[in-house]
Amino acid sequence: MPSDVVTLDGPVPGGPLELVPRLTAALSRPGPAVIVATSGSTGRPKKTVLSTEALTASGRATERATAGPGQWLLCLPAHYVAGVQVLARSVLASTHPVAIPTEHFTPAAFADAAQQLTHPVRYVSVVPTQLQRILDPRDGAPDPRAVAALARFDAVLVGGSALSPDLAARAADAGVRVVRTYGMSETCGGCVYDDAALDAVTAGIVPDGAPSSAVPDPNERREGRIWLGGEAVADGYLDDPAQTANHFRMIDGVRWYRTDDLGVLREDGTLTVLGRTDDVINTGGVKVSAGQVAAELQRDERVRQALVLAVPHPEWGQAVAAVIALREGSDYRAVERELSSAIRDELGAPAVPKLWRRVAQLPMLATGKPDRRSAEALFASPDV
Repeated sequence: MPSDVVTLDGPVPGGPLELVPRLTAALSRPGPAVIVATSGSTGRPKKTVLSTEALTASGRATERATAGPGQWLLCLPAHYVAGVQVLARSVLASTHPVAIPTEHFTPAAFADAAQQLTHPVRYVSVVPTQLQRILDPRDGAPDPRAVAALARFDAVLVGGSALSPDLAARAADAGVRVVRTYGMSETCGGCVYDDAALDAVTAGIVPDGAPSSAVPDPNERREGRIWLGGEAVADGYLDDPAQTANHFRMIDGVRWYRTDDLGVLREDGTLTVLGRTDDVINTGGVKVSAGQVAAELQRDERVRQALVLAVPHPEWGQAVAAVIALREGSDYRAVERELSSAIRDELGAPAVPKLWRRVAQLPMLATGKPDRRSAEALFASPDV
């Protein structure tokens, strides 16, 4: 491994912008450039090796898919892929990134930092929670400075977790140019924008139940496990040949990553992500998609955030459980009753959550992904 590889295993001493000179050096030569941990939202993080070639392919593809090279505002932790990509894209564009100075994201800090941008083309990456704090704060009306600053960006990349229809509508009403992104550390971050794969990657599907030797055919339109292949795919996991062999494969000269997500590849080439492979809840022998239940919950404008997961149950094996954050003034019992009825009508009785927890805010990881282990802990005590 080259001595100047940038290894990210925690917050950057001195602040995230201290990484820029190191990234500039690492990206100036071929081979491994960055080692970044996966989010660890469902298990032990893995150290992913990203090459200069992959980061460059990803960055240039983003430029081609948006408004070209520009200046970036960093609002995410730089030791995760979405954050380090903001810095890497800045290096590739030869622009100077601006970082929010506080660890706690606030609309005021966002507006202040956005004022420091000088390039005519501007970008920012955020997670839905941050977008919600600007457009739909729990504690009052939106900060007009922050909303205006958000609308000034040529593209606001939103990823990490699903964007609810209500929040997407609020963004559109405010004139915010949202780009929904899908990707992971193993693909140099977001590589599917608004359901279309960037030109540095190809999406493929392997159907459920296919043998382990099965490979994706990008020309087949089907439902199943998502595979992502192309120049933006990582080299593998550091010092973990077994996991690397399990998830990465070279097929006809193209490097592919086998994700843990399910999706549908449609006739027009667009990819719809249905949820994680481990989001399937087997309750009493009936399989329920946690992602579909969560999407149904988020259709209700009274629901600010929702997470659906499986919890152990002595009779059914697993039970469908829901954690929801509601808008102020909502009648929790009425919402639960009405949501249960809507899910029963749309998805069937087995999909109705048997257990509910109400929170002010979903527990989140630093990456902006829901903290599933903390959410599961909410159900450790008897239902109330």
